[in-house]
Amino acid sequence: MTERRLVLVTGAARRLGRAIALELATHGWNVAVHYRRSQADAHDTVAALRAAGAQAEAFAADLADEAQCEALLPQVVQRMGRLSALVNNASLFEHDDVTSLRYDTLARHWRSNAAPAIVLARALHRHRTQGGWDGSDGCVVNLLDEKLFNPNPDHLSYTLSKAALHAATPLLARALAPALRVCGVAPGLTLEGPQIDARRLAALKAQGPLGHGVEARDVAHAVRFVLDNPALTGSTLLVDAGSHLQPRTRDFAFTDSHGLTP
Repeated sequence: MTERRLVLVTGAARRLGRAIALELATHGWNVAVHYRRSQADAHDTVAALRAAGAQAEAFAADLADEAQCEALLPQVVQRMGRLSALVNNASLFEHDDVTSLRYDTLARHWRSNAAPAIVLARALHRHRTQGGWDGSDGCVVNLLDEKLFNPNPDHLSYTLSKAALHAATPLLARALAPALRVCGVAPGLTLEGPQIDARRLAALKAQGPLGHGVEARDVAHAVRFVLDNPALTGSTLLVDAGSHLQPRTRDFAFTDSHGLTP
């Protein structure tokens, strides 16, 4: 019987992070569930992962706080043992544009979306090299965004922080090899949110080149594919049902079901 590997998924209490955690748990992974404030959701996710046969624990940390970010991975190792992989999913998503951008907004997105992913990847590399393990199962997956391949000026600070993480992905792949592989997964519009309800989400997805959009399971499957494929590093999988092929002047949140600005 194959030994279950351990992965840390940040922002795993809810939404896409939870879907990724469940996908991995059902395919042989134990999961460390990181959360910031969603404690009840995190414990619900842990219960679901355990029901799927995985070992799972919840870990609280504000990744924008450097000390808490640095402490997270050692806590996971202390409680759960050898760590093979990291999925950098946690993300801050606030709206601004050229006219409203402020230093503090830009810095807040950098501290949440880019810097923690680098710090955690560095910590995983240190953990694995000090343990003397080879690079056969060491991997980091950075969750990016389809917006990087179909740019529009909405959510400017968020987009710039994800662009920084996209640029960091091949840099980390070089710096941390051979102990770690580092890849990106860039989802398209997947889940409803404060600005897009379920009905509008379905309409926006239906207008895409394939006539359907992205489901959380599609993104989760792509993450698992990256983790399981030892020949991938430094590259990014675009999981968007082709939406990057349809240029947009505004973000999905500001367009109707025909891609037009309301």
